Amino acid sequence: MLRFQYTYLLLALLVLPLLAALYFWVIRWKKKTILRIGDARLVKEIIGTYSPRRFAVKFALVLLAFGFGVLALANLRKPGSVEKVSRSGIDIMIALDVSKSMLANDIKPNRLERAKQSIAKLIDKLGNDRIGIVVFAGRAYLQMPLTGDHGAARMYLASAGPDAVPTQGTVISEALKMCHAAFNPKEKKYKAVVLISDGEDHDEGAVPEAEKLAEDGIVINTVGIGSPDGATFMDELTNQPKKDANGNIVISKLNEAELKKIAESGNGNYQLFSGTDELVNKLELQLEGMDRRTITEDAQVNYLNFYPYFLAAALLLLLVEFFLPENRNPRRESAPAKALKAMLFVVLFVSGSSVSMAQDQKKLIKNGNEAYEKKDYGSAVTNYQQAISKKPGDVVAQYNLGNALYRNNNKEDAVQAYEKALASASTNAEKAKAWYNKGVALQNNNKLPECIHAYKQALKLDPTDEDARQNLQRALKQQKQQEEKKDNKENKEKKKPREDQKQKEKEKQKPQEQKEQPKPQPKISKQDAEEKLKALLQQEKNLQDKLQRVNTSPVAKPEKDW
Repeated sequence: MLRFQYTYLLLALLVLPLLAALYFWVIRWKKKTILRIGDARLVKEIIGTYSPRRFAVKFALVLLAFGFGVLALANLRKPGSVEKVSRSGIDIMIALDVSKSMLANDIKPNRLERAKQSIAKLIDKLGNDRIGIVVFAGRAYLQMPLTGDHGAARMYLASAGPDAVPTQGTVISEALKMCHAAFNPKEKKYKAVVLISDGEDHDEGAVPEAEKLAEDGIVINTVGIGSPDGATFMDELTNQPKKDANGNIVISKLNEAELKKIAESGNGNYQLFSGTDELVNKLELQLEGMDRRTITEDAQVNYLNFYPYFLAAALLLLLVEFFLPENRNPRRESAPAKALKAMLFVVLFVSGSSVSMAQDQKKLIKNGNEAYEKKDYGSAVTNYQQAISKKPGDVVAQYNLGNALYRNNNKEDAVQAYEKALASASTNAEKAKAWYNKGVALQNNNKLPECIHAYKQALKLDPTDEDARQNLQRALKQQKQQEEKKDNKENKEKKKPREDQKQKEKEKQKPQEQKEQPKPQPKISKQDAEEKLKALLQQEKNLQDKLQRVNTSPVAKPEKDW
């Protein structure tokens, strides 16, 4: 289907009626001027070579050229050819617990929001894998079937919440059954489930169901989100902490044992949520380690653009208009008129060239994005750099270049790319992302003061960015540990000269102590010695009697402490 890429530029066609009105106004003005002169023979002598018909034709050519120029800028196009494209990937079903216990805030802002943020980041890293989503509480529902459209996956993920499941509770077995049904039963591998829950399972069928999935070659990785100590959560009806049937406040605790059993039965691994980036990196490594199949599917190669034809028509019309004289005697055409024609010709030519360069630049960015998704970061860097050479101030190209350089282990150049993206960015959202990614690159390069500054700038622009907040806390903790190590080292270095000085003083005192002889003790009689020995024996006997009484006395039982 034919469509214009930049439909808003078609508004420029509204200028055509204004130009037509201007043309008729000029014709009327010329007639009035002739009448004012008065002498018809003199007027005819002055404008004898003027041709009204040629003037009208030239004006019509200019209008048509302008119209074709606008159409060229709006870029009429249609989807291009479709060809078979091969990709390597696996099928992944994400089972997300959306029960009300996931609203507990032992992980800020709550367990469910942090889980959704982690899934969104994981989706961005899955590349060619197909993704499906199952949400569950007291019942399980297929939120989205397996698809390669990651944009749709993020859209469905955003709408996941307790309201999506009318029956409350936590039934993990039903979620696993729903994931099992979503896979192709003919395949015995290339399939994985990522289960994210607090583990508060209200049935006992999850482990047997996980074993069934494992028999069909499905790997189950589980993620525990929450804390063993637990937390309360609000009841939406009463706006008070949730209470059970006996009126006791419910404390939702993470059940790691259940999730570990499920992962073990599903030949997968269990991960405890400690941070979004850390969790996503671990899951990515686990999924990348699986066998992958090659899938062949139809893919659109590119769009077929028609702007060159409109541009060529506009240039041809301007050339005809340029060489078509307004007067019967071409030599009498005024120099300003010729200059104006040349100027219009140059402007339209430059505009067409700009459109062509913009198209080439966007194509380079698109090629870079495709290479990035295939993890061919070297090719992605090359494409982004070529796009920047055509348009140095492009924020998207600079930002994507920084990401590709970072993935290619070129962190210094990545930081420079993010700085250039910051210089070109116009919105707070663009600046916040660039500051955050710059902070990540600096933190991985052990430049803590600089990365702390970057995270703070990102939070100033976007205070809701929890990833930036967590990374800032980690960076501050690392900085504090480094400072403590440095202080301990300095203290040891300061203490060492003091200890050496004390050792020298002791060595000086030793000769003096050796010179001083102990004073002879006074001698005692044999009778006095025997009496002292008897007193010591009696004291020892009394002590033994006390110990025996203590050992034979009954032990007091401790009282309950709950």
